[in-house]
Amino acid sequence: MNPKIKRTLKILLPLLLGVFLVWYSLSKVSLEELYVYLKKADYKWIVLGMIFGFLSHLSRAYRWLFMLEPMGYKIRLGNSVMAVFAAYLINYTIPRAGEVARASILTNYEEVPFEKGFGTIVAERIADLMVMLIIIVTTLFLQFDFIYNFFNERFNPIKIGVAAVVLFCAIIFFLRYIKTGSSKIAVKIRGFVNGLVEGVMSVFKMKKKWPFIFHTLFIWAMYLVMFYVTTFAVVELKGITLGVVLVGFISASFSIAATNGGIGSYPVAVFLAFSIFGISEDPSIAFGWIMWASQTLMIIVFGGLSLVYLPVYNRKKRL
Repeated sequence: MNPKIKRTLKILLPLLLGVFLVWYSLSKVSLEELYVYLKKADYKWIVLGMIFGFLSHLSRAYRWLFMLEPMGYKIRLGNSVMAVFAAYLINYTIPRAGEVARASILTNYEEVPFEKGFGTIVAERIADLMVMLIIIVTTLFLQFDFIYNFFNERFNPIKIGVAAVVLFCAIIFFLRYIKTGSSKIAVKIRGFVNGLVEGVMSVFKMKKKWPFIFHTLFIWAMYLVMFYVTTFAVVELKGITLGVVLVGFISASFSIAATNGGIGSYPVAVFLAFSIFGISEDPSIAFGWIMWASQTLMIIVFGGLSLVYLPVYNRKKRL
């Protein structure tokens, strides 16, 4: 495929998917009903959720310092914070462009070589992935009976068993193929997996590994608390269990990768997760829009201010 066409598709497809999902989610609940939910929402919980989200972003910016310091770069916290917010904002336009912009900001204002700055971002994403996997495994453990019964009631147990055996065999075959295969795909995947392992192990070799691990856990704790407290803004969702929150959070997190910043996909992902537990469609989608809109508003405000203030903040250093 032509490289230009490929780059264009990478930008357009998530945007088109986002537009479609916006239409789909709004088709599930009328604008009038959504307005009613927004009008009667308890905004103190929404603001509290935004504060927890803000704290997670500050922690991410502070954690970044631990990764740059061993390479001899002592960057200013202000630049790190503004780079993080600017990156989130830019990700709403072009997928993953925020990470490139974030590394570029450090190159421009802190003279950190781009490849080194970008390498630390990749390494921290690996750490985040590990925490996400822990959350998924914990959720499966806590909700095993419910998930098992859910699928057992809707699907033939024999078919589920056969599917599980086939999936297990496929995983074993795939792992052996990756370990011993000599094709380009196998080599690339093997290199990627080795990179993941190396990236994770590098965390334990850091001088400030425990502060790094603490902030990594703190970031995701704030994400979870942010999601949980915001559910109190919608009366119909008060009293939902931790298991429901975890499943909804995981589904919503994956939706962010599907479209630019979760545009359109976030409410749909929340609805699909909550529907497993029999929660009504309207409040689920309304909550998804409230959750997504409040966090997006925060990113737009602080990301926009960061892009404007970065040159001013660094003016004295340049002079």
